[in-house]
Amino acid sequence: MVLLQSTPVRSDIINKLLNKTATLGVIGLGYVGLPLAVEKAKSGFRTIGFDIQKSRVEMVNKGENYIGDVVNEDLNELVSTGLLSATTDFAEVAMADCVCICVPTPLDEHQQPDISYVEASAESIVPYMHKDMLIVLESTTYPGTTEEIVKPILERSGLKCGVDFYLAFSPERVDPGNLIYKTKNTPKVVGGITPTCTEVAATLYESILEAPIHRVSSPAIAEMEKILENTYRNVNIGLINELAMLCNKMEINLWEVIDAAKTKPYGFQAFYPGPGLGGHCIPLDPYYLSWKAREYGFHTSMIESSMMINDRMPEYCVERASKILNTFKKAVNGAKVLILGVAYKQDIDDYRESPAIEVLEILEQLGAEVKYYDSYVNQFYKDGILRVGEIALTSKSIEQADLVIITTAHTNVDYNFVQQHAKAIFDTKNAMKHVEKRENIELL
Repeated sequence: MVLLQSTPVRSDIINKLLNKTATLGVIGLGYVGLPLAVEKAKSGFRTIGFDIQKSRVEMVNKGENYIGDVVNEDLNELVSTGLLSATTDFAEVAMADCVCICVPTPLDEHQQPDISYVEASAESIVPYMHKDMLIVLESTTYPGTTEEIVKPILERSGLKCGVDFYLAFSPERVDPGNLIYKTKNTPKVVGGITPTCTEVAATLYESILEAPIHRVSSPAIAEMEKILENTYRNVNIGLINELAMLCNKMEINLWEVIDAAKTKPYGFQAFYPGPGLGGHCIPLDPYYLSWKAREYGFHTSMIESSMMINDRMPEYCVERASKILNTFKKAVNGAKVLILGVAYKQDIDDYRESPAIEVLEILEQLGAEVKYYDSYVNQFYKDGILRVGEIALTSKSIEQADLVIITTAHTNVDYNFVQQHAKAIFDTKNAMKHVEKRENIELL
């Protein structure tokens, strides 16, 4: 009887998705949410974006883009044709057939998961829920969040999950600055509370993406899959960063070692050292897992070791910088240092959790006079303080520095020009690998 009763409901929402008469919603218009909203609208769906930041909503409704992976012309056209709009009024959730939650999941001051944004989003949906509605959580979180936190909140509406509405987890896989894989063509993993929930959510993504949809048996599988992706990178980068420290002591060029190792066509994947990990995912996600593991009396020793190594890298880079300055009989205190790049990865304007900023701050704490240049990030806020970078990378700004530290390998920098005018260079990203004259360059 339950199956017979639920079949028309399932058919109705799937038909809406297949014939593109469904109205779609996205909560959170940041690096994940806005590209997703744009792809939904480009696929022909009426799409509503929700955000608590009035400035973001106003920019979207003016067709003004603020996310690097969104094409300006696409956003402008979608807004002007009425396919995409944004609002701070969550009452408009009532108009949506499907809502994706794409809000931040940071760590709190105790390095524990802060899922308050997810909870608040779910609570904002409850008053406006209706039958046949699909809700998908995309925010990265620990296994169990969808079923243990989101589902009970949504069922306060009086509707039953799997019967009256559908709930699934589908992890975001946004890689800012990736020139090949965008939201549209990146494979999607989907895990629903029930098989029907999975099928409805998979139909949503099949209707908007040009990529395979991989169905898994539960939200917890999909949640753990996302944690695995980023913990895998964290652990391997931790290994390489530890080897960077060892190779420096052994006077071995690790970058050349990696180039040699990756000639093997199987069994090896290249990872590279750097001043630390940045962005919202890789530095944070292992903390979600280690926190959840303690609930089961399990200690994630390998994961936590890699986290400790990666977290220490900014401090290690400052120690190395100090030694370089010392060869010129120059103390860190009073030294003039020029940082090249504060974005957390090359060729993007995202500086969330950037280790370059931590390097900058540690140097200042030690008394160095630090300036920075980043063509993608001309200013940034940290702890409520506005920092403004150099307007241009000039011969004068380079020559005035006792040490230039490359912390982000932006490809639009003329590194030959930097080498010609710098007294000393500490290249933490091997950005200057093609510079022929290398006598004043030291690698991480």
